[in-house]
Amino acid sequence: MATNAPQVIPDLIANLVKGEGGEPVRRDAGLGLLRRQLGRIQGEVQRAFEAQQLTGLAAARWLAALNDGLLHAILAYAQALNPPKSAAEAAEPPFALVATGGYGRGVLAPFSDIDLLFLSDRPLGARGRRVVEAMLYLLWDIGQKVGHATRSIDECLEDAAGDVTVQTALLDARFLFGERAIFERFDARFAEWRKGTGFDPFLHAKRAERQARHQRYGDSPFLVEPHIKEGRGGLRDIQTLHWLARYAFGIRRLGELVGPASPGGGLLTVHEERAIHRAWDFLWTVRFHLHYGAGRAEERLTFDMQPVIGARMGYTRHGRQDGVERFMKHLFLTVRDVVRLYRLLEPAIVRAALGPVAVVPPSDPALAAAGFALADGKLILAPNRSFSDEPVLMLRIIRAARDRGLELHPLALRALIRSTRYANRLRGQAEANAAFLDILLGKDPARWLRVLNEAGFLSRFMPDWARITGLMQFDTYHVFTVDEHTIEAISVLRQLENGELNEVAPVASEIAPQLDSRRALHVATLLHDIAKGRGGDHSELGARIAQDLCPTLGLTAEETETVSWLVLHHLLISQTAFKRDIEDPKTILDIADLVQSPERLKLLMVLTVSDMRAVGPKVWNGWKATLLRELYWRVAEVLAGGLSVPERDVRVRRARQAVAALLADRPQEEVDRFLGLGYPGYWLSFDAETHARHAALIREAQLNKAPLTVRTRVLESRAVTEVLVYAADHPGVFSRIAGALAVAGASIVDARIHTMTDGMALDTFWVQDASGRVFEQPHRLARLSVLIEQALSGRLKLEQEIAKVRREPARLRAVTVPPRVVIDNHASSSHTVIEVNGRDRPGLLHDVTAAISEQGVQIASAHITTYGVRAVDVFYVKDLFGLKIENERRLASLRARLLAALAPPEPEGGVAVPVRRQKNAA
Repeated sequence: MATNAPQVIPDLIANLVKGEGGEPVRRDAGLGLLRRQLGRIQGEVQRAFEAQQLTGLAAARWLAALNDGLLHAILAYAQALNPPKSAAEAAEPPFALVATGGYGRGVLAPFSDIDLLFLSDRPLGARGRRVVEAMLYLLWDIGQKVGHATRSIDECLEDAAGDVTVQTALLDARFLFGERAIFERFDARFAEWRKGTGFDPFLHAKRAERQARHQRYGDSPFLVEPHIKEGRGGLRDIQTLHWLARYAFGIRRLGELVGPASPGGGLLTVHEERAIHRAWDFLWTVRFHLHYGAGRAEERLTFDMQPVIGARMGYTRHGRQDGVERFMKHLFLTVRDVVRLYRLLEPAIVRAALGPVAVVPPSDPALAAAGFALADGKLILAPNRSFSDEPVLMLRIIRAARDRGLELHPLALRALIRSTRYANRLRGQAEANAAFLDILLGKDPARWLRVLNEAGFLSRFMPDWARITGLMQFDTYHVFTVDEHTIEAISVLRQLENGELNEVAPVASEIAPQLDSRRALHVATLLHDIAKGRGGDHSELGARIAQDLCPTLGLTAEETETVSWLVLHHLLISQTAFKRDIEDPKTILDIADLVQSPERLKLLMVLTVSDMRAVGPKVWNGWKATLLRELYWRVAEVLAGGLSVPERDVRVRRARQAVAALLADRPQEEVDRFLGLGYPGYWLSFDAETHARHAALIREAQLNKAPLTVRTRVLESRAVTEVLVYAADHPGVFSRIAGALAVAGASIVDARIHTMTDGMALDTFWVQDASGRVFEQPHRLARLSVLIEQALSGRLKLEQEIAKVRREPARLRAVTVPPRVVIDNHASSSHTVIEVNGRDRPGLLHDVTAAISEQGVQIASAHITTYGVRAVDVFYVKDLFGLKIENERRLASLRARLLAALAPPEPEGGVAVPVRRQKNAA
């Protein structure tokens, strides 16, 4: 069905140009004919493609060929509309209509531009310029996007000399219509010009262009919202290989590089050429679906489009893996193949074009004895050595390059990629294990692990690694695929050991260099997500995999047990810090009982920081660092036999004594009055300095008889803003304040709710802005205070105002978060703990807390965490009598009401429900 040959449309031309005299129809009638023909072309290709009669590449070629025919008709019509006005115009030299760019390669995406060159031997005359102008206006008027240039052959070569973009466009030049002899003269002269200019300048320009493109669109091929066209491993990288080969050898397609008689003597094998074609075809298929699905020239595969494209391409759920995850894994494996093929083919093209490298023995005798040499100052295999005969050389060359500060020569990378299938011989081999662990624990491990991963070595060396290669999780929390995230975690771990993160993670940076179990920690970081994508708890499954895998890597029984334990509990610290009340003694004691060892606590802390910072640039912030640090020191003190969790009454007494000492300059009656205001839970929730600030605020409010006091304080070190609200307690206070904060654009990360003995509420919220930074602009802080006052007085229509801010980018709407409510009566000795999971939205906390209070439940504290679009909110609650909620019927009612609150709101919003609050009784 598809062809690259121009398809002439004689009937259309006959309808546009009537009779033997070539009389054109009126322009408006002609436009109607052309628009209908363009619609038929686009519709015919789309129907065939979506019926799976065509792959993406075949559809792109057919669409280009059909467009060729349309252009032929437009050219004939433009010429008829502009007959010669004089004998001189009739004698004007002809021109050639040439396709350039992607269209010149004979492929066209549904909504892409078409690039045209009007080529002549010398500058066009008056009629020629009118014909060109008429063609362009006709194309624009029927809705085509056109890039165009009008040049003579000399002008083409002159412009090419100063602009690599022009050189590249001309490389793809393809004759369409007009005077073929002109195009052939250009083609010959351009080939001679390339030969005279040399390959090296073009190579350097393309390398710089590729590097800049990757920096702009993502230097990792494993970003979870990839750019299909411009990203690393995308269509543009394959096109760049085509340009390099075309410039160097004059070929039209990469398949011409196969076989000993081909240019360069066989730079590609049949298998590699097929792999390039498969990747090219798959990416074009994705691109076509993306254009049709978006209804425009969309090249970025965003979250909202991923399930759409996956479904269009027939990916369905298989086992425990969703169709969209299967589709994205296929995409990432394809992208990785493109990266590998680029590294394989580019150096071969370069060497064939510029001549063989001069391989010289290294000055280091040990390096020469190991089987390596130097070429262009980079490390390469010695002429008499091969990876296939000695697979361990694949690890040795990485280690040698690292130790001597050398780069791998591109030809060495080429040989490595072609030989990774021999890595399975190294499993369990002592020398290979030692070399691999040395790479993992040595200098810049992430750099070399990425080389091994992209080459395909890791998947062969550790079969379990292949399961996570290219695996993405369909959420907005993780930025990378699982394998890339893991390597990034190794990079963060090394930064912690080097002291490069002292400012952002001081505790982990301090303890990382002191660890005795360094090998176990690095291997645990490598394996912490090894079981993702298998269904079930990836921590438990990963722990079992670690028990089997670690001995084959050469770890001792004790190291294996440590690695397995770390993988099993690698989420313990973060989940506790962000989901539990670390002021609750049971929280600290439970972790201490599980960890038992100070060394294991240190290992967990460093692994936690490495894991979190590797998720993405927006995940880590000062507030999370503070919570982790406080949890670590409290558990460490317990493990050291300290008194961080003494008896409750003792801790309360000490807290009251500490604040009394700070208030020693105040009248004793005033101090006693303040000390009588707080229930035990209040005294255990803050340090003495904070209690003193509260005392000053309460005294000022009482003197001024203020019904409401709002104070804000920016805490730069914690990357949060503290919002303190002191007001008369009444049902609905917490929910209304949460709603006001949502309207103000503040995101709550933690909260403490306290009702004093005199019935006043003292609530503390820690907030950030929507991007996870400090909420600090003066005008926003002032508005926040006003909104709280309006919400508590009833003058702010919360439901209507929250509805106005419930907007999110379309690309995020496709990510679903099933609502989930977990009620736990064992996590705390004094409270029922409610964990709510759902899709985050402005006002969610308002809705959830309203639902809790509707059930007659008092909230003691709230712990708010978001993972992308997933909200995980945890509440410590009691009933109206200050007891845990243990009645099953009541718990079922509470769960049902919370699930209803997590459901997407109606357009007009819900009705606020009054919130009762906790009196922090002993």
